Amino acid sequence: FMSSIIHSTKAPPAIGPYSQAVKCEASRTIYVSGCLGLGPTSSTNEKGEPVFAMVQGGVATQARQALENMKAVVESSGSTLQNVVKCTVLLTSMADFAEVNGVYAEYFPTNPPARTTFAVAGLPAGGLVEIDAICIF
Repeated sequence: FMSSIIHSTKAPPAIGPYSQAVKCEASRTIYVSGCLGLGPTSSTNEKGEPVFAMVQGGVATQARQALENMKAVVESSGSTLQNVVKCTVLLTSMADFAEVNGVYAEYFPTNPPARTTFAVAGLPAGGLVEIDAICIF
């Protein structure tokens, strides 16, 4: 079982005891942890890496940032968003479904991946949307 941990400094670090993504060589699969709308700030940490904070502007802005973060992690693994085969979308309100769909469609314009969407009671860091993915390479 050969796997490697994927880390991109262009996306926020994991905010718990997990990895941004895990790349499994045997199955040629990448499992991307849930991505929130955390965007880089003008601050850096002690390693010189950007500090991230929740973007302002509502669910569409958070969804776009979450997908940019996912893109950064997927590309760090050597794959692309075109190779995403499954996503899970978590929303704090199903009323945001259509607005998030509009942003999501920008990132997966043709042959979109399979997807499940759930409404949840809350998300880390006060997020309104979180998206994870399974990708091939």
